[in-house]
Amino acid sequence: MGDADGAAEVRAALLRMRRSTGLSVAFGGLLSGSRQFRISDMTGTTTPALRGLAIRTGSGLGGKAAALTRPLSVTDYQSSHVISHEYDAAVAAEGLRSVMAVPVVVRGRVRGVLYGALRRPLALGDRSLTAAVDAARELEQTLAVRDELHRLLSVAHRPTTDGPAMWEEVREAHGSLRALAQRVQDPELRQELLAACGRLARASAAQPLPADGVRVELSPREVDVLACVASGATNAAAAERLGLRPETVKSYLRSGMRKLGVHTRLEAVVAARRAGVLP
Repeated sequence: MGDADGAAEVRAALLRMRRSTGLSVAFGGLLSGSRQFRISDMTGTTTPALRGLAIRTGSGLGGKAAALTRPLSVTDYQSSHVISHEYDAAVAAEGLRSVMAVPVVVRGRVRGVLYGALRRPLALGDRSLTAAVDAARELEQTLAVRDELHRLLSVAHRPTTDGPAMWEEVREAHGSLRALAQRVQDPELRQELLAACGRLARASAAQPLPADGVRVELSPREVDVLACVASGATNAAAAERLGLRPETVKSYLRSGMRKLGVHTRLEAVVAARRAGVLP
């Protein structure tokens, strides 16, 4: 996923951050170059001074937070001696004094920065910082999920001459994505994940419809369980992965096998793949 595609996610994170911290202003953006990110979204601002501002890694409060990959805050931005002051004019134009910056880090790579600010020089407490970090962590998870989703879709569209190893990669990731989808809070992202899982499954189903022209309809949880079984997981391991009880996993597995008309776990996986339910 290109970082420019994450604008909606950044906006949602800023709204969540402002609401949970009680800070007057929140703003931020994602990486727009190898060593800079751009302020793309704002909430609570009264001027356009910050919009589009390009922040270089190491410069100002956000740039320093990005370089150190940890949250930072200052009580009075303009008079702080611990940061450089390339962006004072924009900060002053918006009337900001106390400012915090939290880097957004995905798999060890800084992808952007979220800021929260007050128009008074007050020390920002641990509660506000913790809430801001939580908002950044949710954004990190969303970006990581979207990255994996795009990677999987690119794998699925490789030439089939890549062979069995490619499909094993797709199948393993398909199960992981289905399990992850159940823990994603954003309903739109959850549906996008599940829809992508469906496309991955259908991409490998070269078999025609059964003689009666009817495909088997499994419930989402039955598919989740079968995806875990296909990866070699036991009922206990599948339960832990999906956040279910082992007895519940066993029940879903039995009902899925019954719908598929099979009697063993292996037969269930083979039948589900033939039906285009699993990749």
